[in-house]
Amino acid sequence: MIDKVIENNRVSIIGEIVSEFKFSHEVFGEGFYTVDVSVDRLSELTDVIPLMVSERLVDVSEDYQGRLVEVSGQFRSYNRHEGAKNKLVLSIFVREWEEVEENLESGKTNQIFLDGYICKAPIYRKTPLGREIADLLVAVNRPYGKSDYIPCIAWGRNARYASTFEVGGHIQIWGRVQSREYVKKINEEESEKHVAYEVSVSKLEYIDE
Repeated sequence: MIDKVIENNRVSIIGEIVSEFKFSHEVFGEGFYTVDVSVDRLSELTDVIPLMVSERLVDVSEDYQGRLVEVSGQFRSYNRHEGAKNKLVLSIFVREWEEVEENLESGKTNQIFLDGYICKAPIYRKTPLGREIADLLVAVNRPYGKSDYIPCIAWGRNARYASTFEVGGHIQIWGRVQSREYVKKINEEESEKHVAYEVSVSKLEYIDE
């Protein structure tokens, strides 16, 4: 059962470690740490994505900055309480970690597959230049009654297709994990720069049940 559930959320990336390990939390005596990895896009831009790593998988006392790693695992979310608000925090939960000498598969540095359910009505819109976009929030089940809530963004005909999906609909998504900077306005004079993490959709299917 657990293996089957893990199959519904699979991500693998190859990239360069660009931060130190930072303690996150402990579960039953096992410490978990976050570390950032920079992943190249084909467009020569990069995505900087947080990893969640167990101290039993990697020597977290070592400085890995500048090293190339290949990791696989799951894209996970949790709600962090900030005052009266909840913030959705996303990271790749690492199950396998391997140092690599060079990236021989430049087209396969960032791949994700999700099998989940639409949990909010899709938001369809067009940019000022006429590009079609749809924002989706997908719930992916995990063992023991938990779920991960993954923001996804679709483009073009995929966006138009996704705009027809109903809440509770079963979908499968293939794409990549991306980071995106945005500016949040606090008041008339102040604004803050934030980073959002989401899945950029390359292919999606609606599963009729």
